[in-house]
Amino acid sequence: MCSVFLISLIGEDWIFFFLLGILMGLTSWAMELGINMLLKGQKWVYGRLDSNGFLQYLGWVGYSVALIVFSAGFTQIVSPQAAGSGISEMKTILRGVLLKEYLTFRTFVAKVISLAFALGSGMPLGKEAPFVHIASLCGALLCKLPVFRGIYENESRYREMLAAACAVGVGCVLAAPVGGVLFSIEVTFTFFAVRSYWRGFFSVTIAAFFFRVLAVWYKDEETVTALFRTHFQVDFPFDLKEMPAFALLGIISGFGGALFVYLNRRIALFIKKQKLFNTFLMKKCLVYPVMVSFLISSLLFPSGFGQFMAGELTQNEALVTLLDNRTWTKDGIAEEFDYIGNARVWMHPQVTVFGTLALFTIMRFWMCALAITMPVPYGAFMPVLVIGAGLGRLVGECMAYWFPEGIHAGHAIYPIVPGGYAVVGAAALSGAVSHSFSTVVMVLELTGQISHLLPALIAVVLANLVAQSLQPSIYDSIIKIKKLPYLPELGWGQHEVYNIRVEDIMVRDVQYITLSCSYRDLLNILMKSRLKALPLLKSAESMILLGSIERTQLQSLLSQQLSCARRLQCIKERGAEAKKLLSTESNPPSNNNSSLQTGPEEGHIQVRGHRRTHALSFTLVDLQITDWEARQLDERVNFNNCKINPALIQLLECTSLHKTYTIFSLLGLDHAYVTRIGRLIGVVSIKELRKAIDGSMTLKGVKVAPPMATFRNSSLSSSQNETTYLQAVRPPEEHVTDAPKHVC
Repeated sequence: MCSVFLISLIGEDWIFFFLLGILMGLTSWAMELGINMLLKGQKWVYGRLDSNGFLQYLGWVGYSVALIVFSAGFTQIVSPQAAGSGISEMKTILRGVLLKEYLTFRTFVAKVISLAFALGSGMPLGKEAPFVHIASLCGALLCKLPVFRGIYENESRYREMLAAACAVGVGCVLAAPVGGVLFSIEVTFTFFAVRSYWRGFFSVTIAAFFFRVLAVWYKDEETVTALFRTHFQVDFPFDLKEMPAFALLGIISGFGGALFVYLNRRIALFIKKQKLFNTFLMKKCLVYPVMVSFLISSLLFPSGFGQFMAGELTQNEALVTLLDNRTWTKDGIAEEFDYIGNARVWMHPQVTVFGTLALFTIMRFWMCALAITMPVPYGAFMPVLVIGAGLGRLVGECMAYWFPEGIHAGHAIYPIVPGGYAVVGAAALSGAVSHSFSTVVMVLELTGQISHLLPALIAVVLANLVAQSLQPSIYDSIIKIKKLPYLPELGWGQHEVYNIRVEDIMVRDVQYITLSCSYRDLLNILMKSRLKALPLLKSAESMILLGSIERTQLQSLLSQQLSCARRLQCIKERGAEAKKLLSTESNPPSNNNSSLQTGPEEGHIQVRGHRRTHALSFTLVDLQITDWEARQLDERVNFNNCKINPALIQLLECTSLHKTYTIFSLLGLDHAYVTRIGRLIGVVSIKELRKAIDGSMTLKGVKVAPPMATFRNSSLSSSQNETTYLQAVRPPEEHVTDAPKHVC
């Protein structure tokens, strides 16, 4: 009663998103605490075994491999859907394809626990993308509470809730509310409802606030501040003469982002195409993560090759040092200031700062592309952010080397700040990989600096121009690898999408049903096609479209027609007729003790009297069941109790491909019917639309005759005849309890 009053007073949406924000803030803080403990555990093992180099190596590598094995194994056992980034799947769900197995409590448990162990292993993985999935899972589970059942039952409200939850996932991890909301809109939506805007901001603000307040309460931070706070000079952070360098950094990041997506996809497809290797990995699912984690952890071993690329630093520690406002070189030699704390790992007696930064950037680049192919929860945003910071720092140190006296501005001389280039590089490379511009806002919120807003914007714009012209985003690439039902993005400058019409790509041979069809016609249609819905026409002659009926509804109609209830009714009716007929024919005397018996085993009725036996068999087994079903199938279908959807999205044959794509993306359609003056002439599905878009992007137009693809009407094999389907829809005989087992 109190909950109902509270909801009516405050509002259901406010309470829901407030609870979602609190839950995600607590989840983010608890996971961050657990990950830090696991990372410290690896360093503790490494430090305790410093007396023996080989044992130290085994401890370092074995620790990482063990955590990855646990993460992959736990994911495979509890919920395989928890593996991956989560953003790709959420893009598909928000487009209208409901993947229920991705929004269960088992998936939530597997995602949270496996992600913590995967990140605690020290692999170059992130948690931003998985937290988008985790936030959506939290929202979906909250919707199932009795208090919020209204949200779960309404499909449009449910999708709006998931949209806001995606924003919460990014914002609470990075403590970047504004950038988190904008980033989630860019990477998960083609079209975004403005009414969901305030929901995302409200909930992500609550989540980010709790995440940072809990860090202060736990004494990890002194106060609520930026996650990676910098200390750049604000009065003159950069000179206009440095703009070409920032622009060049953006162009390099664009090519780097496209190369990263290409490399990741090639690795994933290579593993899939190697049949023997892929079959082996399917049977031994833990072998591949063991191999990858062993390779990466061996290269990152601090006393080995890792000493040349800051291998002992975690991703957060590496990012903090890369954003240092001091210049590490002077005339190509390490600066003579004291390297405080973690910054000392960038100074090596045998390698210059340029060498360590270059090795760090290159090695982390391919390591991250390889690591995110493992079957564990992963994200690519944070590793790419660190790689971009390393690239920017390298460019900044080069600028400091080329201009050791700094930039002359009038009578003043301002030194180069390599940390500013690290900020710009982080925003540019992460934007190029994800095809988003909001990374500028996110990086500025992370660092607490707005002084490099203009250079970061220029670099991100140029990086996106290059990357989007070469490769899809990392999330769209994963969608293609997993073959999820999602429309690709329209390419830039593709004028063919305005010239191609629906009549060029639609399927003309449409499977349909009419008002006058029989149950046999309905059975044949269901056998021939796997369509989720079938169009209902007034008649085959007029082809006037009345609506559509879901496949489940049609199967229900057919099952009811051949149901046990109808069979029992037939038993009773024919039994009554038989009794009446027998009583009329026999007229037995009262003293002959004649009796009426039913032979349950023989399946017939016998009348004993005057040495005369009358047998009437009405068993509906074998041929008689077939005859009975044949009579039922010949009857006309009654659509009175069937839910017909009359509100169809109908396209005209002259509708352009671009407009069709917009309608499908905006409304989340699976298919649409093409009509002419109300008459059905064709159908277009996502399959045809996807092939048309790919054809227009690669072949400068599509082949319009014959149609590009067929609608999903894959028929059953010839051996699966009508009897096979009848066995599927026919209720099993053992469920008939009101009559003898073999008697009808």
